[in-house]
Amino acid sequence: MPVALIDGVRLNCLQLTPESGAGEDLVMVHGLATNLAFWYAPYATELSKRYRVTLYDLRGHGRSQMPAAGYRPDDLRRDLLGLLDHLQIRRAHFLAHSYGGVIALKLACAAPERVASLVLADTHIAAARGEGSTRAWRDSDRIQQILDRTGIALDARDPYFGYKLLTEVARLQQAKAVVPAELAELVAPWLGTGSNRTASQWLTLMERTSAERELLSDDGLAAKSLRRLRFPIMALYGDRSQARFTGDELLKLWPHATFRRVRDAGHFFPMTRADEVLRLCRRFWDGELGEGSSHRAGEPDARHFRSDRIYEAGGSWYCLTRERTTLGPFAEIETVRAELAAHIASPTAARAAA
Repeated sequence: MPVALIDGVRLNCLQLTPESGAGEDLVMVHGLATNLAFWYAPYATELSKRYRVTLYDLRGHGRSQMPAAGYRPDDLRRDLLGLLDHLQIRRAHFLAHSYGGVIALKLACAAPERVASLVLADTHIAAARGEGSTRAWRDSDRIQQILDRTGIALDARDPYFGYKLLTEVARLQQAKAVVPAELAELVAPWLGTGSNRTASQWLTLMERTSAERELLSDDGLAAKSLRRLRFPIMALYGDRSQARFTGDELLKLWPHATFRRVRDAGHFFPMTRADEVLRLCRRFWDGELGEGSSHRAGEPDARHFRSDRIYEAGGSWYCLTRERTTLGPFAEIETVRAELAAHIASPTAARAAA
């Protein structure tokens, strides 16, 4: 893989190009404690049929260099901007998960002309962490019981709980201790091939550099700057994620953006629900998810997170009716569409809608 030297730091990167050789640029930014493999399959391999896709490892991650310092949000933003210049990418679409979204937003606020569009996947920003300080989220009480039962001294309502959990799970893995299944679900990327290496690298980053202090510092993303962003934005948030607090705050700032909920999903839904995320991204980039077309008759005229009535979960298809009942599971999307049409046409559904 090619290496770019940005401000004296070696960054590992990878580009995939459409067979035609043409196509707009798409840059994908991973979150903390992962690496560019997070986005490689199926995202980069699939989206490179349409875009020139650029992936890279954040400093201190994957195969990039791990300097002793330089992990503040502005440092990581300069890394990304320097990489764009190095690769001669004048303007690009961005797809970013978690802390990768913080980096993409920092770039967007500093150089909005470089951003064609932005998809945020469960990004949490410092301002919303403050607003959501010690607030319960959907799974916080259940997770706290698991933490207490297993002797892990963390507070599930801590605004930085997710990052601290990564470190605790990494320590469990290094000690070859069993990670409770309920916690393992929250940190899914470490459960696959190479998980021990990822855990070891994260601990090294936390214990031998200034990254822990710098990464958990204020990211400086203020409402005034975020409000000025005018390019197309889609924000995806999992129902079961603490980051949903940020989604609620961003909803107030971006009247032009599309906000979508991912049903019953946690923070790492881009890995567990890749097909669904890919479909949403394609529809967004094709202009199918505009806010003006998302209202249905009978809905309140207010902006909120939206989701499709027909959706996929666990490899099966479901549909949510107007009566808030669920039809499914079905093996094929065509089957659930037919069932929904039959339900709408039924006398019972007609009476309920009256």
